[in-house]
Amino acid sequence: MPIDERLFDRISKKRDILNSLRPFDMGAMHRLKASFDVELTYNSNAIEGNTLSLSETRMVLEDGITVGGKTLNEHLEATNHGNAIDFVESLVGKGEITEMDVLNLHALILDRIDPHNAGFYRRHRVRISGTNYIPPKPSSIPDKVKKLYEMLNMAGGEPIQQAAMIHMEFVNVHPFIDGNGRCARLLMNLYLMRSGLVPVIIQKRDRKRYIDNIIASQTRGDHVPFINFVARCLDRSLTIYIDSLGGEDGNYITLAEASKYCRYSQEYLSLLARKGRIDAVKFGRIWKISRKVLEDYVREQNGRN
Repeated sequence: MPIDERLFDRISKKRDILNSLRPFDMGAMHRLKASFDVELTYNSNAIEGNTLSLSETRMVLEDGITVGGKTLNEHLEATNHGNAIDFVESLVGKGEITEMDVLNLHALILDRIDPHNAGFYRRHRVRISGTNYIPPKPSSIPDKVKKLYEMLNMAGGEPIQQAAMIHMEFVNVHPFIDGNGRCARLLMNLYLMRSGLVPVIIQKRDRKRYIDNIIASQTRGDHVPFINFVARCLDRSLTIYIDSLGGEDGNYITLAEASKYCRYSQEYLSLLARKGRIDAVKFGRIWKISRKVLEDYVREQNGRN
């Protein structure tokens, strides 16, 4: 399996914890969805160059406020992405995902921004800046996307790997003139949710790593870094879901605070977090860890000594 064994075990345990919390408290789930949708919309658009901040994105989505100094298209990208998330969620229980579903999703993403191309495959050759990879010519797109639709409806196998490869297949074909990244990330989440998992957020701060992993997959055929990147994003999402729905005590502390409760320095804990050796979560730019996870890690290490 291409997913790091320690990371996969952690995800599996969190998935079991999340399932044990079903049925979810609807009030908590509603609050979680509202917060998650804002963060997902902000980060996905920011990766593509939208300059709305997280708080501004929240104002646009939740309050319908127009933010001064921002373009009409940036506002539309926010509201369109919010509508696209709702559409994706409506597809989770659908029997089969069709070509029309994907075209409708793309139409929502470019709604009122580029009506000439919204919901239509591109008609021109494109080049992607920053890479030597050249997407297929427009005439071959209808045949190329058939594999994508098969992947979206494929049952069995490892869902994290499959979701990551759906994303890669989509950006490789690059079927639309614009909106491919946002569409790929939403379809990846659609597959995860249809597999009983939760959506992931690829954060703006990880944009370079995200793109570098895509390029490695496209140019060298090395899919492992991207698959593990998606798995780490899922690990974070599961932590947020479990914490929000009552599965943890919610007592998260910074690594600086954590270093006071153990023999490890903040720098060493940060190294362990970046390598995925401890189950820490990054909130914004700050790594945090729950007291329980820290205590379990220290107990495990003391048992080895």
